[in-house]
Amino acid sequence: MTALSTLAAWLPSPFLRLSAGLHLGALAAVAAAPRLWPAALALLAADHALAGAAGLAPRSRLLGPNLRRLPPAAAARGEVGLTFDDGPDPEVTPAVLERLDRRGARASFFAVGRRAAAHPELAAEIARRGHRLENHTWSHPKRFALLGPRAGLAEIDRAQAALTEIAGAPPAWFRAPAGFRSPWLAPPLARRGLALASWTRRGFDTVTAGPARVAARLTRGLAAGDVLVLHDGGSARRAGGRPVVLDALERVLDAIEGAGLAAVALPAPEGAPVPAPERAGGAADPPRRSRPAAEAPPAVAPGGASEVTP
Repeated sequence: MTALSTLAAWLPSPFLRLSAGLHLGALAAVAAAPRLWPAALALLAADHALAGAAGLAPRSRLLGPNLRRLPPAAAARGEVGLTFDDGPDPEVTPAVLERLDRRGARASFFAVGRRAAAHPELAAEIARRGHRLENHTWSHPKRFALLGPRAGLAEIDRAQAALTEIAGAPPAWFRAPAGFRSPWLAPPLARRGLALASWTRRGFDTVTAGPARVAARLTRGLAAGDVLVLHDGGSARRAGGRPVVLDALERVLDAIEGAGLAAVALPAPEGAPVPAPERAGGAADPPRRSRPAAEAPPAVAPGGASEVTP
């Protein structure tokens, strides 16, 4: 079952089925021969450790579906999934939107619910420009993977409600902070109409101040179907305070264009139909091949010029 499979029909992964069988087998063995309890306990401890490690491996599919690459049909169209995490940021996000507009590129923005609620017009502008707002928890807790089910789901539900109200359509994808999640996450995500997304490559632009290094991590081996991660929130700063994501994004878009590919938002998972977001004054434009900035019309950030020099 892939991350694009029907969400309503969640099925445990082969590992989880094996784990459940292991628990039942251990209980039966101890019931039949109590002296076996140390071996059974050790076996179950190893199973739990493996499940925990899988939750701390952002790209792992051991616990269930996890979008790491676009589906084959999107790859055949020459598409690359472009995603941004941790925004919106009133200084950086408008400048990111301008750059995407100039290139005819689309992206998915995994927004922190609290930040979107603090800047609802900016979050709505993301959707109006033809991009997708997706769920990245309410407060971006660093210990999200260690939260209990109630606290973890409260983070997801609060963000889902806020982003749905702002965008007019519910997010279809969830990405955990830093990609770390609990082993219990897959079933409640499916019940909420959400699918888990990770990435093919990430640029580490929150900790690297050199745009060339960030872009190189993302574009080395660039291929149709890749899913790339940058950050419009929490971007590292170059000397002088300029967010590294802005120059790194230009380099990434150059590479996508040079390879004859198109930057797109993540496709909606099957079973979670999401209306195409509307641009201001009309329907969303279809994905286009990225184009050089020199050929593009000027774009204006929401509410006027961006505080960051484009």
